[in-house]
Amino acid sequence: MLINQNVLNSLTNDAGISRKEKALTYVERNLVEITNSEYENMNNFWVTARVKGTKNYRTYISVKNGEVEDITCNCQDYYNHYGVCKHTLATIFLYKNNYLETKNNKMEEKEDKQDEVKFRNFKQIVNTFYNEEIEGLDVEEEQILKNKGTIKIEPKIFYDKLLQDMRVEFKIGNKKMYKIKKLSEFYTRMLENQFYKYGEKLQFIHNREMFEGESKKLLDFILKYAEIIKYANSNSNSNYRYYGKALSETSIILGNSGIDELFEVIKNKKVNFQKDYNQEKIEFTAEDPKIEFRLKKEEGNTYTISPNIDIFNVNIIKGKNYKYILDDKKLYRCSKEFEKTTLKLLELFRQNYMTQVLLGKKELRQLFSIIMPKVENAIKIENLSKEEIEKYKPKELVVKVFLDFDEMDHLIADVKFCYEQNEFNPLDEKQKITFARNKIKETKVLNIFRKTGFMLDIKNLRLILPDDDKIYEFLSEDINYYMQKFEVMVTDKFKTKQIKEPKLGNIGVSVENDLLSIDLKNIDIDPKELKEILTKYDLKKKYHRLKDGSFINLQNNKEIDFLDKLVTGMEFEYKELEKGEIKLPVNRSLYLNQLLKGIKGTQIIKNEEYKNIVNNLNKEQLEEDIKVPSNLENILRYYQKTGFKWLKVLDGYNFGGILADDMGLRKDNTNVICNSRLFSKCKKTKRRKKSKFSSIAKFINFKLAK
Repeated sequence: MLINQNVLNSLTNDAGISRKEKALTYVERNLVEITNSEYENMNNFWVTARVKGTKNYRTYISVKNGEVEDITCNCQDYYNHYGVCKHTLATIFLYKNNYLETKNNKMEEKEDKQDEVKFRNFKQIVNTFYNEEIEGLDVEEEQILKNKGTIKIEPKIFYDKLLQDMRVEFKIGNKKMYKIKKLSEFYTRMLENQFYKYGEKLQFIHNREMFEGESKKLLDFILKYAEIIKYANSNSNSNYRYYGKALSETSIILGNSGIDELFEVIKNKKVNFQKDYNQEKIEFTAEDPKIEFRLKKEEGNTYTISPNIDIFNVNIIKGKNYKYILDDKKLYRCSKEFEKTTLKLLELFRQNYMTQVLLGKKELRQLFSIIMPKVENAIKIENLSKEEIEKYKPKELVVKVFLDFDEMDHLIADVKFCYEQNEFNPLDEKQKITFARNKIKETKVLNIFRKTGFMLDIKNLRLILPDDDKIYEFLSEDINYYMQKFEVMVTDKFKTKQIKEPKLGNIGVSVENDLLSIDLKNIDIDPKELKEILTKYDLKKKYHRLKDGSFINLQNNKEIDFLDKLVTGMEFEYKELEKGEIKLPVNRSLYLNQLLKGIKGTQIIKNEEYKNIVNNLNKEQLEEDIKVPSNLENILRYYQKTGFKWLKVLDGYNFGGILADDMGLRKDNTNVICNSRLFSKCKKTKRRKKSKFSSIAKFINFKLAK
């Protein structure tokens, strides 16, 4: 009998090569018996059969409109994957071979089947290319033109309220919609641009251009999760598979991220939504639902808070970044403000199974001071007079902070909370307060002090900051924040203990009687504290606290850096620095001059002799004022002449000089005599007998030729 070739190909592909070979063997050995059938045409028929194997298996195949409507078998293989087994495939093979023909025809068909078995590998290759070229390519151009940009995707969402589980299935098509039965196969078709026929009304080559614009975002969503499904199922351990698979092939289970992603794709659209076996069109909307709570005055001194809806008739769904509310018509994506106020209150009602909350007049103060500041937009007030509301609603909180230092140089803060004319100490728990307070804001204010490091001084009912590190951090950074948030007042004592930027004042530099004198009397730091300051500077500390309680910033401080390099480079005692004037050998003039270049905003007063020394040591004057002796003019190279002139200048100011081995000044070949003045400070080092001087720098006494 004639059977639609697409049906046969579909069953054969689903079964695979191994099952196909076994099915052909069953047919060849006459192990298949057709028990009943009804044949209308090649696209509409059904057939039942009995297949002899380890036991008798009963099969059933139904085809309608050119598609397999149903297929069953009672073998274990069918129950493992609910697909085409070797018995059902053998049934369709026999049915195709027209079992009602005469015996002669059967014999001929048997021979054909033997050839088919014999040459099945080759025929499989031929069929593959044939189906691709003929069935696919013959209609390719037609289908591209016909279906391009017309394929729609329709999602259908299933929500289980009890399990709070949400999943989504998809249909595709244009004139007629077909369910995507296997998402992993759909992913493969899209990946490989395959031609596939879903039915008489839908067959197309799978590429992105075939889908209409609004469906392309859904397509991307499907492909993302279908890829996960495909590789999870292909790589998962079979012991943990659900019906042979790790993940469902027919639908995508929406986790927290998946809900957010799908909502973004289909927001402002209506979608088929099945909840508790009821199916509705649900609109996905990025707006807050019209839910509010009402504060209402009842008889007597009783008040109620109740929602305007049945809060148990809506569902709260949690995404990764958003929360959603589902009612009978819409799925709302809640704003962050709504989530923190109305939704939070709604969840409290639901968690405690409440539909109404009762309160009295005494509780109104707590309502307005604790709850209303947090969820003010969530509660609407009804039939309460303005006078009543003002009585219980707290005024604007003003915070006053009085800063001072105690006798231990600890920072202290007296805090006052003010509501218009009412002022009180929030640390005094014994005082009775009858006016309305904003306790939420009060707690936040006290928490700011706690985070800064303030501790409670119970005796004096004030806050105290005893740690120097915290005090420095407060004075350098936190106080600016406090001044923005509160009314800050300080004492005169507080003002004297701020962070100082030390100034060097005027520095005098002079050379007198072959000594270099540095005048540091104008530094606005007590010289007796300099040693401790510079010690902390060398340890990379942020600050130093002076004896008067104030602070010096030690980070990026050019003045302190100058003093540190002066002390470490000049090698003198701190006691000399305390006197305000330092006496040093004149040969330290160049080093001092380099240090002075690094400070700005300080006046440097230099006497003439110091200026002459510094100025005479530059290269240009070496070239002009100093001449090389005529007997050395043609012997020394240029750089050797420079070295000679440098030593000449040093000798003129009674400075010491060193010529090292690597300078290339031809010390060993120069016939000169020693000058003891030039190297009066050079000391011989202990060496082996063959070497009189250090191996790093062999010293020579250089008598300048006249």
